[in-house]
Amino acid sequence: MDSLLRHMVDMTGHRDHTMLDISVISAVQELAGATQTRVLAIATVCGQRFVRSRACIRAGGVACPDESMDAGSPGEPIAAFPALAHCLERHDSRAEGVNADGLRILWLPIWFGDKADTCLEITHEHGFTGESIHTISGIVSVYRNFQNLLDYSERDSLTGLLNRKTFDDQLARMLHCADTETRVPGQPERRHHVAEEKQWLAVVDVDHFKGVNDRFGHLYGDEVLILVANLLQSSFRAQDRVFRFGGEEFVVLLRSTTLENARRIIDRFRTNVETHEFPQVGRVTVSVGFTSIRVADSPVVTLGHADQALYFAKANGRNRACHYEELVAGGLLQTVATNDTAEFF
Repeated sequence: MDSLLRHMVDMTGHRDHTMLDISVISAVQELAGATQTRVLAIATVCGQRFVRSRACIRAGGVACPDESMDAGSPGEPIAAFPALAHCLERHDSRAEGVNADGLRILWLPIWFGDKADTCLEITHEHGFTGESIHTISGIVSVYRNFQNLLDYSERDSLTGLLNRKTFDDQLARMLHCADTETRVPGQPERRHHVAEEKQWLAVVDVDHFKGVNDRFGHLYGDEVLILVANLLQSSFRAQDRVFRFGGEEFVVLLRSTTLENARRIIDRFRTNVETHEFPQVGRVTVSVGFTSIRVADSPVVTLGHADQALYFAKANGRNRACHYEELVAGGLLQTVATNDTAEFF
């Protein structure tokens, strides 16, 4: 009982989804004696459902390696999880199955009305007793209620993406992590490392969005924003963070990766939008400006740099992704502390 209460206190003490996910799988892992526990994200892309690992822990408190590093994939098709797919179709509260290794698996969808975007997956060597399922179900209920509270305050009501209010906290956390990494005692500096991993910020704007609203109406404009948001979530990695800043503007924080990989991820998203068939509207494109996140720069400066690159992309043909530092190095942009034309400020 003491362990259960401790986990409940820990879960309800968090104010962001990432830490809440880690907290709930840690609680379930310990209390159920599981071999592995995951939080799965369930997304619908082009009418097809996909399952993607969002957080994972194994026996002994070992974090699972990221299984969604390929940003071109939205995850595994729901067909790879037939018991879970059947559970979702029937709106059941749980499903059980056996994997190829003979381990028992329990899936617990997190229902909000008739929709489940999240599911807990618990793997156990010997299966689940009625008592363990009862305990886990109680934890899931607390998790669902608290997740709902966080969604209400952190999520954009139209797209379901993180909202502008949460951006500052997420960026501050990313900067703190970057600062900690650069000051690890005994570790040599990596100034000359060609493929150095950095944090990145990208600003996304839907091209000619006003024309979509004027020609097709705001309902179709809203549908375009929802579909672009879905493509953002499926194109970027599970560890990246996607925000809607308002209107047709989105911001992405990309966690530790190289310039080459950041460019590849961003351009793949741009291509995914370009090749997507938007109902009634047809072809839609986006422009993107991105920059590296430096500990020495304020959030306003970092956003200003990405925004400058975005405006360059929009002024030079649209439907392209531009890297701020590359534009400055090529003499195409001048370095400024802030961008007074930015619509964010």
